Amino acid sequence: MWLLICAIAILLMIGGTVYLSMVLSNQFFLGRISDKRILCVLLAFLLIAVVFTVITKLMSFVNALVILLHLVGFTLFFDVVMRVIRPFVTFGSKSGLHVMLSLVTTILYLLVAYYLCTNVWQTDYQLTTKKELGTLRIAMFADSHIGATFDGEGFEKHLKSIESQSPDILCISGDYVDDWSNKEDMLKACEALGRTGFKYGVWLVFGNHDEGFFKSRDFDAQELRQALKDNGVHVLEDEFDLVDDRFYVAGRRDSMHDNRKDMESLLSGVDKSKYIILLDHEPNDYANESGYADLVLSGHTHGGQMFPINIISYLSGVNDRIYGHENREGTDFIVTSGIADWDILFKTGTKSEYVIINIGESDR
Repeated sequence: MWLLICAIAILLMIGGTVYLSMVLSNQFFLGRISDKRILCVLLAFLLIAVVFTVITKLMSFVNALVILLHLVGFTLFFDVVMRVIRPFVTFGSKSGLHVMLSLVTTILYLLVAYYLCTNVWQTDYQLTTKKELGTLRIAMFADSHIGATFDGEGFEKHLKSIESQSPDILCISGDYVDDWSNKEDMLKACEALGRTGFKYGVWLVFGNHDEGFFKSRDFDAQELRQALKDNGVHVLEDEFDLVDDRFYVAGRRDSMHDNRKDMESLLSGVDKSKYIILLDHEPNDYANESGYADLVLSGHTHGGQMFPINIISYLSGVNDRIYGHENREGTDFIVTSGIADWDILFKTGTKSEYVIINIGESDR
């Protein structure tokens, strides 16, 4: 899915750059430099390339691409608007107004998107169960991608905000670190988890990035496992534990592993009269998880991340849910948009969050 999106984005970047070069070639000072259109187009292309390179150095290639594509989209939109209203006004596309409008709109739109990505909100859910659980207050987050939007110290600040809500337990549904996280930040974040005082501790499953795809970081997955365990974090990999003799926490290996256990094998031996919480990073196995667990907590989708990726993700059916809560056959499923991000520092289809889930017993 992501490879297809990346391929489409590259094609749009090429086409968009050509389009912007042609638009800018007869705007502002560029249109006055030479009567030769091709020279003006080349100068416009050079200007775009320079700005793109600067943004890449300051942020990343991916973020520069996101900015470029939004600028192309808004320029095209205002270009069409100007062509429609041209018969009714005294100015045309050569006035540069549609270019200025697209620049201002892109800047404002992505400033809001940056704010939504780099700040963190609390999202609350109220659930009930017919099982004898009593009450349980769960804090949950996923996709911290340590080092992406905050470092180890920044992670600890968000962790304190979560602790201030007095949850009984903290569940982390994968992608705790990223492929480009560094060991220093990873260790600081793990130590911060070790200093927490949740009544029933911290429970975590690995996501697709925790294993590391490109071997580009200065620690491996085993060092991550050890750092988490050294700080009292329960790392679940196709296993479960009974907590306080009244509920289970189970964790699945990420779906990228072909040999991960199916639900029947994973939960073999559990007392089904007790409440079962399942951590599964990717929300793409609802059909098999429904009826086995009482609550399934996932991340991975980043809530769709950006418009229109959120719509494309929904229509593609790659994941069973992109964001939020639903109940299937008595099982509650919650997908979070993530407390941080991967590499893109903008969220236009959602916002960063951690989740607080209050569970109480319903009338039988």
